[in-house]
This record gives sequence, structure tokens and C-alpha cells, in this order.
Amino acid sequence: MSAQAGQFVVAVVFRAKPEFRGEFRAAMLENAAASRTREPGCRLFDVCESADGAEIFLYEIYDDEAAFKDHLASEHFKRFNATVTPWVAEKRILNYRLIAT
Repeated sequence: MSAQAGQFVVAVVFRAKPEFRGEFRAAMLENAAASRTREPGCRLFDVCESADGAEIFLYEIYDDEAAFKDHLASEHFKRFNATVTPWVAEKRILNYRLIAT
């Protein structure tokens, strides 16, 4: 599905603790796949990794802020968040409104 102006955009940068990078990456990929396939309001969920593997960058697009809140309330996200929180050294979340594609 394509993005449309006015949709809710979330950008997240994670820095996992070095000893948990592999596990974190696998959990993130599983969460992203579940978000794309199980959440009707999730339009895009890209997972990007820095060249050295130290950071994971997410670019997510939702129909609106309510769809993002549905994502946060989903069982797969709650499970993911509970699992990875101890593995995360740093997390930064930014929210935007899509104005053009």
C-alpha cells in the first residue's frame, strides 16, 4: 500500500548493547514482519542497520496516530518491547506527519 500525505510517521533509532545485537536484530525483524502483516493501519515498516551493526533505524508509516497507538497495544509489540528493553543501550523516537512522497 502506498503512503499518502497526512499519515503518521515514526522514526526510531536504537543502539543495542553489543552483546545483544544479534538477538535484538532478530527480534526487530520479527516485530516488523508482524506489524506489516497483522496491523491494517501500518503502511510501511522499514528496518535499516548501520554499516557497523551498532544502530537500527526504523521508518514506520501509519494511517494516523490512532493506528500507531494500536501498534503499541498489539500483543506482538508488547512481547517485543518486554524482550528487548534490557538489550537496549539507547532509543530515540521521532514523530512526523507525512506531507509528500
